[in-house]
Amino acid sequence: MMDRSSAASLDPASAPSPHDAKIDAKIDARTDAKGLQEALYEQMFANDEPGPAPDAKTEPESQRRWPRLRRGAKIAIGLALIAIFGWLPLRAVWEYSSVEAVLNSRLVTLRTPIGGRVAAAQRLTDQARLDAGTVVLRVVNPRGDRTRLDDLRRQKSRLENERPSLAAKLASAQAAQKDLARQATQFRDGRVLQLEARIAEIQTSIEAAAARREEASAAVDRASSLAKSGNVSTVELARLTRELSVSQQIELGARKRLDAAMVELAAARNGSFLGDSYNDRPSSVQREEEMRQRAGDLDADLARIDTEIAWLASEIITEEVRFADLSEANITTPVTGRVWEMMTSPGEDVQAGQPLLKVLDCSSAVITANVTENVYNRLQLGDHATFEPNDGGAPISGTVVNLTGAAGAPANLAINPDALSKEPYRVTVALGDGAAHSCTVGRTGRVVFARQETAP
Repeated sequence: MMDRSSAASLDPASAPSPHDAKIDAKIDARTDAKGLQEALYEQMFANDEPGPAPDAKTEPESQRRWPRLRRGAKIAIGLALIAIFGWLPLRAVWEYSSVEAVLNSRLVTLRTPIGGRVAAAQRLTDQARLDAGTVVLRVVNPRGDRTRLDDLRRQKSRLENERPSLAAKLASAQAAQKDLARQATQFRDGRVLQLEARIAEIQTSIEAAAARREEASAAVDRASSLAKSGNVSTVELARLTRELSVSQQIELGARKRLDAAMVELAAARNGSFLGDSYNDRPSSVQREEEMRQRAGDLDADLARIDTEIAWLASEIITEEVRFADLSEANITTPVTGRVWEMMTSPGEDVQAGQPLLKVLDCSSAVITANVTENVYNRLQLGDHATFEPNDGGAPISGTVVNLTGAAGAPANLAINPDALSKEPYRVTVALGDGAAHSCTVGRTGRVVFARQETAP
């Protein structure tokens, strides 16, 4: 390597000036740090202030302080950069946290219970918020089977048409039965009066027979006393005796007829009629009984028709409800949420059980996170956790409710946990105030778990 003197001899134009030679001499003389600093200072201010460089003893205090301030500022900036960019990895090592985490929520899939054509109950958008019980879609099936409903209605109509005629027959039979009962009552009353008159007549005959018996008895007694004296012949006494016997028999026969009449009167008063030339009951009574039986049968038939009509009415109501359920169905949201995915559109024909739309359940929210194997093996159900959003929002507290590990995650979440692919071990955290954050699905962050002491 050439030195400055050889370079100057080769190129006279590039020979150093006397000032440069002086600086080089100073650098060679002071090779320590302070000497180098003074040489650098002289080199920087050589053009502005020509002449000999000031001595260290005569240098101003402000000029000597400036390099130290610059060195301190550089050291402070370096420490700040180390603190900023090194704190996050250091904190991740110290804290008991997840690798990835996302705010998630469960999905409710609404399916059609019947087949038919979809009609919109209201105008929906992808971000529409829905209250629980809101009708979002209607499925109409104009080809529903109504055969049974029509049969029930025809049966009910036929019975309703038969009922007036049956009721009229019953009324006529009841009127005829009442008329025959009135006739039977009149006959019984007349028969009782007749028997009472006959009894009175018989009693009169008995009294007359008793009187003739007494007269014949007196005549026999008188003839007997006269026959002893010879005033009355034996023939006359025999005749009078015979008349007494006849009068006694006549009285006895009248009393027997009275007994028979009394028996007939008692039977007539009880509704039975005794006689030789007719039955025990007159024809009016028999017809009245037949008409009463007919009226009873008609009344039973009318009651049966009324029962069948009432049963058919209840069956028609049930069948109408069933037919309404099969011909039209309102799709309502069981939870408060918002539309997550529309899987059909109005005017489309769908089959029973086909999914129509998915609703994000805004009433509850969860955090799905993946963690390292070491962290996963330390977690337990019920552990406290805190979700720290990456957007700088307020932390959200929660509880570990599911540890699925490397197994498949639940499929009814808005964001499939399989999307978190940095670590295979998955954890589900339920938020304590999930109702306030449930519809902000997709916020990313990390979950910090409460560190637990391991048993020795």
